[in-house]
Amino acid sequence: MNDDPLSRIRVVLVRTSLARNIGSAARAMKAMGVTQLVLVNPKSFPDAEADALASGADDLLRGAHVVGSLAEGIADCVAAYALSARAREWGPTESFVREAAAKGVARTAQGEVAFVFGNEASGLSNEELLACQEHVFIPANPAFSSLNLAQAVQIVAYELRMAAAGRARPPAEGLPPATMADLEGLYAALDEAALASGFLDPAQPGRLHARWRRLISRAQPEREEVNILRGLLRALMKRWRDGANS
Repeated sequence: MNDDPLSRIRVVLVRTSLARNIGSAARAMKAMGVTQLVLVNPKSFPDAEADALASGADDLLRGAHVVGSLAEGIADCVAAYALSARAREWGPTESFVREAAAKGVARTAQGEVAFVFGNEASGLSNEELLACQEHVFIPANPAFSSLNLAQAVQIVAYELRMAAAGRARPPAEGLPPATMADLEGLYAALDEAALASGFLDPAQPGRLHARWRRLISRAQPEREEVNILRGLLRALMKRWRDGANS
């Protein structure tokens, strides 16, 4: 494994509208030593405008991984941090970018880490935000907090570089952590059990999904722990179905 924690951090751009913003983001990343770029359903890519604005970071564009969904882009990550200036009534645990960068660098001891940015006009949807473990804010001027996409990427990449330079990466401990795909599997199993048992009324789900995502994300479970919970849910569902059919 590469000793540089920045090599295990990816910038994920979701539904980017303007190709020039992809190029500018790549330039911002490379200047800070962050080189993994993932694009989720970009409107136009590859694109000459992206190449022009990359200005020396063409290699990041050539190596960019284009995927069809956010879930695909972060599935193998052990942590995902969502950037959004818009406060949400319900969402993941909130943190400022400097704190999130420090935590993200530390989590690279366990695997890949993602920092996720939304569309220029609408940002991340509530569902995309909930797919991540933390909601990250850049503490801009509250009277004028508008940053363009590349500016936001530059700030995050800078904070990641400072975090990587300012603290030693702790050794990996314990069993492998759950990936984002592992967590999505657990959430699906919880959904199934809650619906089958009648605990969840699909007509009035309330904030149940958001609440257990927040709870489990804060716990940062290991993969084996997630598998134990999923096994328990499968056993309970089997017992319930056997009883219902007898």
